[in-house]
Amino acid sequence: MSEPEKATEQDLAVVAAQLGRAPRGTRAVAHRCPCGLPDVVETTPRLPDGTPFPTLYYLTCPRAVHECSRLESAGLMKTMNARLAEDPELAAAYERAHQQYLRRREEIGHVQEIAGVSAGGMPTRVKCLHVHLGHALAAGPGVNPFGDETREQAGEWWAAGPCVSLDPGED
Repeated sequence: MSEPEKATEQDLAVVAAQLGRAPRGTRAVAHRCPCGLPDVVETTPRLPDGTPFPTLYYLTCPRAVHECSRLESAGLMKTMNARLAEDPELAAAYERAHQQYLRRREEIGHVQEIAGVSAGGMPTRVKCLHVHLGHALAAGPGVNPFGDETREQAGEWWAAGPCVSLDPGED
């Protein structure tokens, strides 16, 4: 896994446009879409208002978010959870993803209220494909098996070009 890039003012403006609101607790760009824009940001484990925030990797690209929602609606989490319950090797890989997630968040800062809690249902269930895709993109292939699978099934959400533009003359 490469070290995330410090988020620039331009990155924060892009993320705000992607989310439709100002981002909270963004500390870095954890992954860039092939179009060059941030699609995953790394957040602080405690938001500026003091709220504990367990979601370390936040998926920001609206097209990627849409694809995750589409896959969730199609029942992918149900089949993932069934496989998780039946496949000890998959469960072990998912546990390793959970531990990697926790280690990285602890490197940034310890927050007692969320100690031992990762995100997306890890390590016992699959609860949010958005979290898993964000983790897979940020950590790289082979870290989060369900994130990798989501990435594969989501297709090339970036193929139509950038999801947002900061140029007032463009849509």
